Amino acid sequence: MNSSQAALVFVVSAPGVVFGLFGLLWLLGWVPSERFLSRVTGITFSACLAALAVLLWALSSSGAGAIIVKFGNWFSVGDYHFPLLLMADRLSLPFLALTVVLSGLIGQFSATYLHREPGFLRFFLLLHLFAFGSLIAFAAASFDLLAAGWELVGITSVLLIAFFHQRPSPVENGLRVFGVYRASDIGLLVAIFAMHHWAGTASFTDGIPALTGAQAVMVCLLLLLAAAGKAAQIPFSGWLPRAMEGPTPSSAIFYGAISIHAGAYLLLRAQPLLAQARTAAALVVVVGLVTAIHGTIVGRASADAKTSLAFASLAQVGLVFVEIGIGLKWIAITHILGHAVVRTLQFLRAPSMLHDYHQMHAAIGDEPASESGQLEDVLPERTRLWLYRWALDRGHLDTILDRWVIHPLTQLSRLFAKLDNFGLTQVAKPGGETLILNPARPEGD
Repeated sequence: MNSSQAALVFVVSAPGVVFGLFGLLWLLGWVPSERFLSRVTGITFSACLAALAVLLWALSSSGAGAIIVKFGNWFSVGDYHFPLLLMADRLSLPFLALTVVLSGLIGQFSATYLHREPGFLRFFLLLHLFAFGSLIAFAAASFDLLAAGWELVGITSVLLIAFFHQRPSPVENGLRVFGVYRASDIGLLVAIFAMHHWAGTASFTDGIPALTGAQAVMVCLLLLLAAAGKAAQIPFSGWLPRAMEGPTPSSAIFYGAISIHAGAYLLLRAQPLLAQARTAAALVVVVGLVTAIHGTIVGRASADAKTSLAFASLAQVGLVFVEIGIGLKWIAITHILGHAVVRTLQFLRAPSMLHDYHQMHAAIGDEPASESGQLEDVLPERTRLWLYRWALDRGHLDTILDRWVIHPLTQLSRLFAKLDNFGLTQVAKPGGETLILNPARPEGD
């Protein structure tokens, strides 16, 4: 393994190693001080940034298309194998740098923002786990490994939404987001299965798997399902405002910068397939355009800063989907990087925004001038009222998600719980203990 390959392995694994070490020490009863934890976080991401500089230098000086690290297969079953391959190329490197820089920034900001918070250690553990999952997803050289990082990003997102678990609302909203993720992630898993079935591989190293026209359309539609769920695109947009229950730093890095752009990255990886499947590419454009319009309208009726910023992110990611569907790959990448940085800053500034507004009000001695000449001024009053009511209900997407996603998954989970307990009998023992037995099996088994 040469220096550039070692640098790639270090970038991806460093946050995971920190998470594992601090998690193990916490299980053993040791809780680090806030200062020590924040310093380790800063050192970790600073070292990752230096390793990324090595990767960038190696790619630019050698002229190679990508740096690939092979670890063999995690497991093989017949013709199927799960390859452990990492790759840094001109598509993944900007996303790796974005993840490292913003994760380090959020870590330093959170050291002050969450000072003396009871969940301080828990937040930083989840931050490192999230960075580890994101780096795996962006550095994966196959859809198989990308799915592993994808799932880590999803579970950390849910846990951070439910961070303030003392209140019922964050927990309830975290479960709702988990339900939407579960429903949409089926698309990624089935797409990977289809690629292995039709092409025998889901690896990026030899190019995107060769598929026929109908097969490419089917795989792209499945990937669009997964990408739309992760990026809160129509019809999954209803979960995004509920995700604002988490701490402001996690809202910034998840729904302003990295997690919400993971779906766009998935489509960028699959763009050669989209070029073959024009029907799927057209649908990507339609989904992005409808979402951008929806986010713009609903965001204007939002009553708080974080929700307004969430819908602004929604609209921008919708435009990124349009760019990807049209085939403007590098414009989409530039848009993602610029939007992620600006939106992170806006989310971090959100808690002090009202204070700044009051200071400006006091300085000028009057209310700031309201905006004039809005587009809706050209619409009839009845239409404007209807749009306002529609925006207040967020496009009725919560109702749609409840009826077609959350409620069916909840019922299915309850059914599985009943099946899991089927045949179990509680037997009272002398002394007040309870022994649970399965009548279908002898007690000594």
